[in-house]
Amino acid sequence: MNTEIQHQGQKLLVTLQGRLDTVTTPEVSEALKDVPEGVSECILEVNNLEYISSAGLRLLLLLHKRMLASGGRLLLRNVQPGVKDILEMTGFASFLCME
Repeated sequence: MNTEIQHQGQKLLVTLQGRLDTVTTPEVSEALKDVPEGVSECILEVNNLEYISSAGLRLLLLLHKRMLASGGRLLLRNVQPGVKDILEMTGFASFLCME
């Protein structure tokens, strides 16, 4: 898993590449544990995310809740069909913002 984080004013851009599973999720979670103050939007660029497991889904849920609590939002951008299928089957597509 490759993770790149860029703080751009009120936006946090996180690029994920590879597999978000039980092995890689703790690493990504640690990198995202301290969202900078004043961030109103966390954008996950996931066009190169190949797979997401239940551990990855749990991380998305925590990020979503954290952003909502601070008055912001979590946005998944460029979701690939395989990952989108998982989000739809689990019901995550009903509350996550995707484009």
